[in-house]
Amino acid sequence: MSDNPAWFSDESVIALERIRPLLDAALETDSDRARFFKRLEALFPTIFEMFLNLYGWRYDCHYHLERTLVELAHAFRHRSTALRIVDEGRESNPGWFTGEQMVGAVCYVDLFARDLPGLRSQLPYLKELGVTYLHLMPLFKSPETNSDGGYAVSSFREVDPRIGTMKELEDLAGEFRAHGISIVVDFVFNHTSDEHEWAKRALQGDKRYQAYYRMFDDRSMPDAYEPQLREIFPDQSPGSFSFRPEINKWVWTTFNSFQWDLNYANPEVFRAMLAEMLFLANRGADVLRLDAVPFVWKEPGTNCENLPGVHWILRAFNALTRVAAPGLLFKSEAIVHPRDVRSYMTTDKCQISYNPILMSHLWDALATREIFMMRHAMQHRFALPDGCTWVNYVRSHDDIGWGFADEDAASVGINGRDHRYFLNQYYIGRFTGSFARGMPFNYNPRTQDMRISGTTASLAGLERAIQSGDVTEMSHSIRRILLVYGVVLSIGGIPLLYLGDELATLNDYSFQEDLGKAGDSRWIHRPAFSVERWTRRDDKSTPEGAVYQSLLKMIRARTRTPAFAGADTDFFDVYNKHIFAYLRSGAVLVLANFSEYDQTVAADALLSIQPNLADGAHDLIADQPISLTTDLAIPGYGLLWLDARKRE
Repeated sequence: MSDNPAWFSDESVIALERIRPLLDAALETDSDRARFFKRLEALFPTIFEMFLNLYGWRYDCHYHLERTLVELAHAFRHRSTALRIVDEGRESNPGWFTGEQMVGAVCYVDLFARDLPGLRSQLPYLKELGVTYLHLMPLFKSPETNSDGGYAVSSFREVDPRIGTMKELEDLAGEFRAHGISIVVDFVFNHTSDEHEWAKRALQGDKRYQAYYRMFDDRSMPDAYEPQLREIFPDQSPGSFSFRPEINKWVWTTFNSFQWDLNYANPEVFRAMLAEMLFLANRGADVLRLDAVPFVWKEPGTNCENLPGVHWILRAFNALTRVAAPGLLFKSEAIVHPRDVRSYMTTDKCQISYNPILMSHLWDALATREIFMMRHAMQHRFALPDGCTWVNYVRSHDDIGWGFADEDAASVGINGRDHRYFLNQYYIGRFTGSFARGMPFNYNPRTQDMRISGTTASLAGLERAIQSGDVTEMSHSIRRILLVYGVVLSIGGIPLLYLGDELATLNDYSFQEDLGKAGDSRWIHRPAFSVERWTRRDDKSTPEGAVYQSLLKMIRARTRTPAFAGADTDFFDVYNKHIFAYLRSGAVLVLANFSEYDQTVAADALLSIQPNLADGAHDLIADQPISLTTDLAIPGYGLLWLDARKRE
């Protein structure tokens, strides 16, 4: 196709004209037809190309393309007036999600607020925090057991009845949007629960629905694939295939035996998942977090991650949703090699992505007190295409894995494998001098590899300090929490707060008493929201108040500083191995001290980065002037946001 673009263009025009009468019939008004076709005609060449890439080998390719567009028109027709107004506003302001006002938070509805009505009652608190982007962890119907924390979805169209209804979610999304808060929901992209209706029909022997999944009559194909595949959960769910005796077949199960991988080589699956996506968009979702994106396309002889087919699928879904629901954004969840993380971030695929590279380097810098590897990684891996941005986070619902690139480690003289071993030992408290209290997740005794579970406060040393009564270490641990959150609030992108971290929440070991959770250490950092801690948020003499009030101050400084919009960030060497330095939008210089000891930076080094600082600077966090007539002293775990602009 790319060798003969004129031929391809002609074919796409012909294809669209053939389908146009069906689309005319699916749309009710002339104004709808005008708006729909304006968008479709602009995006159809991409849709047509991606569809041919994916399904051009099938005799029924054009039939499925036709049905896809008709279903798209129906979804557009049923989009509410309120959401159409949102669409138009975002079309005229495509960078709406990149501003300095964007402050993210994430929670499990049941753990944070019990249910959806309870979440609505928390709106004043979220506004107090300055939240404008709220990610609700998996809230769709899933089995009571074998739910993988909600990532084994039984129905994309039903909310877990324990927390509410789809109507309540739709109403909540509308109310929160009216208060400036966008709603993010998980779209489990790679698999469904084996209790999903499609899987149930497959287990009943329905060949059509068996083709929705990757199924095999014997072990020949699984045995051919398996040597190249990465085991995601080698301890709790070894291998990538599970035998189902009910149908005498092997099912591809990348994650757990009860999570069946969808077969995107089947265009019916593509259409079905697009319908689920558009259903959620029409219920008011502003962002869909696409879970486990790298795994959705499989080919023999490969590791079945990050293949071209994944990118074709994303581009097709992106173009199609921009016709029916252009206010919707995609966020990729791709915990893979750093070079592959960024490959998903373009305006025609995913406009937003988690930044696992920064997250792992923040914890590395806290453990080592050195920023060489973080600075190198950010200099080479932080820049993004226009129209895209990072979601920067300190921790998530998941474990912490050391996803830095071995080549980045080697560039600063570090052996990646040995360094991961050190970090694992450090964060489970087995390294002499460690301040952390974490737990291993998915420990592999053969390789000694593991990942780390723990809340931010416990991993930063607060739990150990409270238990020991060490006042100095208490102060250090609080400053560590504020340091890493101060970086994600200023580095460029959407900062994401795991709700509870703002109250210095500690590890919750009670999960070990629950048979359904005891084998999964990640529940240690998923505690229920503590009203008791919340009542102490205004008392700066408590850890909760010290963290909350300082974090709130940084959030407010961020939202009134236009230089923190976008992701324009340059990283610099200030000739001190403990100081992480970067310049935001050419205006605000951030200096972060990852050592517990006071550090000095030469004034000349800072003025070479931002000459305007010679006339004086204003520290946006402390809200006070800073002079650079002499070398600058930065306290242990200190953070400065230096703005060269004059204050009124």
